[in-house]
Amino acid sequence: MLDVATQPSPVTLDRDAPILEIRRLRTEVPTSHDPIVLLDDVSLQVHAGRMLAVVGESGSGKSMTFLSALGIAPPPCRVAAGSVLFEGKDLTRFSPEELRRLRGAGISMVFQDPLTALNPVFTIGQQMVEVIRAHRAIGRRAAWAHATDMLARVQIPDPPGRMHAYPHQLSGGMRQRVLIAMAIALDPRVLIADEPTTALDVTVQAQILELLDGLRRETGMGLVLITHDLGLVARYADQVAVMYGGRVVEAAAAGPLFATPRHPYTRALFRSIPRLDAALEEDLPTIPGHPPNIAELPPGCAFAPRCWLRGARADCETERPPLVAVGEAGHRSACLHWPDMAHAA
Repeated sequence: MLDVATQPSPVTLDRDAPILEIRRLRTEVPTSHDPIVLLDDVSLQVHAGRMLAVVGESGSGKSMTFLSALGIAPPPCRVAAGSVLFEGKDLTRFSPEELRRLRGAGISMVFQDPLTALNPVFTIGQQMVEVIRAHRAIGRRAAWAHATDMLARVQIPDPPGRMHAYPHQLSGGMRQRVLIAMAIALDPRVLIADEPTTALDVTVQAQILELLDGLRRETGMGLVLITHDLGLVARYADQVAVMYGGRVVEAAAAGPLFATPRHPYTRALFRSIPRLDAALEEDLPTIPGHPPNIAELPPGCAFAPRCWLRGARADCETERPPLVAVGEAGHRSACLHWPDMAHAA
């Protein structure tokens, strides 16, 4: 185990204050003409001990939001505006070295493909020890013992033996547990899980989410779940943010969002979930059209070309809707006609 003196100092915060807050984040790709805007005015909050789920189709900006926040968005992407407050400090003002020290120790991220996230030529133990010693001034033996304890904590059988295994010798579920063990080894206060159950079978998916949720409750860390799976969101999330076309289009507590969605895109996502009571011959509802090209977004609402709300709405084609409060505390929607959602079929 790590010596108590090497543990990060506890930080006393207002329980109602977010531990991580993204404010009006804008990420761009420079071009010879106008920049391509990947994220536009994205605001999110992560609270200690709670789970924020971020959902949306591929390309909606879910992963890019947190890669930008941590300063690891692939070049030539750059943060052009906004702030990222972690425990009150703006990460957009951090130097690359300060961000490197923060990643892992303050905020950790679990990526969706454990086989590519792990180095195939080093053992699990070697990789975990390297991560721990990069952030803690301890010896190799102590780091090895702590890494072994972390493997046990994420319920990997025979932790001492697995420390000597190479990534290809483990199953997909085991590799994902190794990444989680590496992510929590430094006691982060926020853990970001980016599609952590991709390519895993249903049983293993449930085990991984139970593990993450248990760690959240045990440690009090803030947890971000980036996912396409609305079933997981309904079961585990406290707060939900729905993204489309590089923007947050709806945000609310999980209960109100599922009970009374206030954006047509959110409602369309819910309609697309298979129902157990549906007739076998019944077609699965789909969202018409295609996800937007982020480089060629329409001038108005990005979802307007696919929107199912009845009637032509000229303002939807020309006016970009702001994210505004829509009734229940904390419930926000970026739809000009959100009141119509209550009466729409």
